[in-house]
Amino acid sequence: MREVFPRAKQILYGEYYYRSSGGDVGFDPEFSRMTTEEAFRIHAKNATMALACTEADKIICPTAFQASRFPDLFRSRMSIIHEGVDTGRIKPDPDPTLSLASGRRLDRSNPVITFINRRLEPLRGFHIFMRALPKVLAEVPNAEVVLIGADEAGGYGPKAPSGMTWKQVMLAEVQDCLDLQRVHFMGQIPHEQMLAALSISTAHVYYTYPFVLSWSLLEAMTSECLIIGSDTAPVRDAIVNGQNGLLLNFFDLEALSSALIHACRDPKMFLPLRRAARETVLRHFDRDSRCRPAWLQTIHEVQPSLKFRTSA
Repeated sequence: MREVFPRAKQILYGEYYYRSSGGDVGFDPEFSRMTTEEAFRIHAKNATMALACTEADKIICPTAFQASRFPDLFRSRMSIIHEGVDTGRIKPDPDPTLSLASGRRLDRSNPVITFINRRLEPLRGFHIFMRALPKVLAEVPNAEVVLIGADEAGGYGPKAPSGMTWKQVMLAEVQDCLDLQRVHFMGQIPHEQMLAALSISTAHVYYTYPFVLSWSLLEAMTSECLIIGSDTAPVRDAIVNGQNGLLLNFFDLEALSSALIHACRDPKMFLPLRRAARETVLRHFDRDSRCRPAWLQTIHEVQPSLKFRTSA
């Protein structure tokens, strides 16, 4: 970029700096075995990012955990600014319904457990969630489960074995213990439909390896969902256990099952956590009042003479 635009100021979006330890790599021993060759490959993935960082006038990371992954030598030019959530548009729906492909409609009359990610994969805790479901559905016979996300190859983490998808792998493991009439795989759906799912959610599960924080977590918080999340560094950037959600050991199936059963049986108990979740987003991740002004201030600092409109 510097060779093409030599006089331009550069603000770099620093999404993630890979390491062979302390992050997503090697976190889950079921799917990751670290070797020297793998460590070298992961280190080499940062070559372009590191070069870009040396040229940047400013580096913006969306969360504290993501910023912490970068080498110390870049910290003096780094700020933590999230892109922000449109809290005016994303908010609890007072009378929500969710249409399923079967023609059924789900609402708040029965407990609904939601799980959302771009792709269904272990890096986002899909395997842990699926293994926790049999006990939940057995103990709460009127509970429904909604999973949103692509069932296809790709994603951030390891590939499924033998050309399968992770959905196929996990169903082969647990489907004999599940009432699949109550487990709804919706694939990728329009954003408005996803927000409808969040509005009917009794409990929203967000698990992740130490990696980039998903937008879906913040949108679930903005929708006043009860967040049941993994006690991993990126989730702790948004959730404080017992204050605006629940954090559990990523690998503890019993803890996840028990938390979901409790949430389904006594949803009113968790109303304060739901409201606190939205308040957290309003205070720290609101696009218009927090994040956009911080971005514009950064642009002014880097290039004071730049003129632009500040209205939405």
